[in-house]
Amino acid sequence: MTFVYIHAVAFGIWMVVFEKSPWPTLTLVVSLEAIFLSTFVMIGQNRQAEFAQKKADHDFVEQEQELKLNTELTRSIHQLVTEVHAKVSGPAPGNR
Repeated sequence: MTFVYIHAVAFGIWMVVFEKSPWPTLTLVVSLEAIFLSTFVMIGQNRQAEFAQKKADHDFVEQEQELKLNTELTRSIHQLVTEVHAKVSGPAPGNR
């Protein structure tokens, strides 16, 4: 809000002190300022979007690696449990 207050005071002083006709110069200055400010805002939004996209891409790769690791671990655990079960319970009843 400081930015708004400073500009309101500056434009008020400009209108009272410098402008004699219905403020055509002030209108030009304000229009140019709006053009530059909107350009800077869009540049900032593009940078934020680029950063967000890079972060999303990185997170996706990390999640894919985690999923692959979890799948491998689950398969290993299943194999170990099957081996332990086979050793504890002995041969299957039909195979004696």
